[in-house]
Amino acid sequence: MPGDPIELAIAGDPRLGPEDAARMRALHGLDRPLLARYGAWATGVLHGEFGYSRLFAVPAASVLWPALWSTLLLLGCALAIAAAGGIALGVLAAARPRSGPWVDAVAVLGQAMPSFWLGILLIILFAVTLGWLPAGGSADDGLGLRFLVLPVATLAVANIAAYARHTAAAMRVALSEPWVRTARAKGASGPRVLWRHVFPNAAVPVLTIAALDAGALVSGAVVTETVFARPGMGKLIYDAIMGNDYNLALLALLLVALVTMLATLAADVAQRVIDPRISA
Repeated sequence: MPGDPIELAIAGDPRLGPEDAARMRALHGLDRPLLARYGAWATGVLHGEFGYSRLFAVPAASVLWPALWSTLLLLGCALAIAAAGGIALGVLAAARPRSGPWVDAVAVLGQAMPSFWLGILLIILFAVTLGWLPAGGSADDGLGLRFLVLPVATLAVANIAAYARHTAAAMRVALSEPWVRTARAKGASGPRVLWRHVFPNAAVPVLTIAALDAGALVSGAVVTETVFARPGMGKLIYDAIMGNDYNLALLALLLVALVTMLATLAADVAQRVIDPRISA
């Protein structure tokens, strides 16, 4: 992170001098070598001590947990909608070749639209012009579903496009396999062949991409949460980095890495359930 947090903290107060800066560095442990500071931080994390947020003047964990819940709710809804919509479009494109070109066109359009631009368009249309939904923020209590609609749609559109293209490609490969012709020769109906035999084989790469997207969605949430003024992990990481809040930024990035690892593990388990060949 750029800049010295202590210098930035005392810059606005002419009463503070070099002695005060040295005292503040010693208080926050910034006068020690980098490896010593990292070791102290890692040891504290193992003991459940996450440090103090200089930006919010409270323990870092107390700031992080509400933001984590808000972002997990946002990402969970966006990922579920993107997976359902993208898989449906991909299966349609593979099962009906005539629909493939327009599905590809929709997918390219969805991936080409910047999330901040789409978010602003949705705000202008549904919040400003029609007045159906709030322009941003979050509910004080409860899930606040009305506040989720626009940011979830903004995050889901690009991922729907990506899942549609990956699903269609994987389905086309699976449909060309000899065992598909065998299943049809045995009298299996078209939908049964498609969903019982073809889709489980095509779902494996899509699951892997979805798991890796769990971490990538957080970076998209930075822009989305900023556009919709929604408090969450993305906006918190941005504020922590811009405010040189090392403890808060490190803890937030650690949780993002942990979420990505857990999502990848869940995808591996789901692959073994869907495709018996992997567990064989």
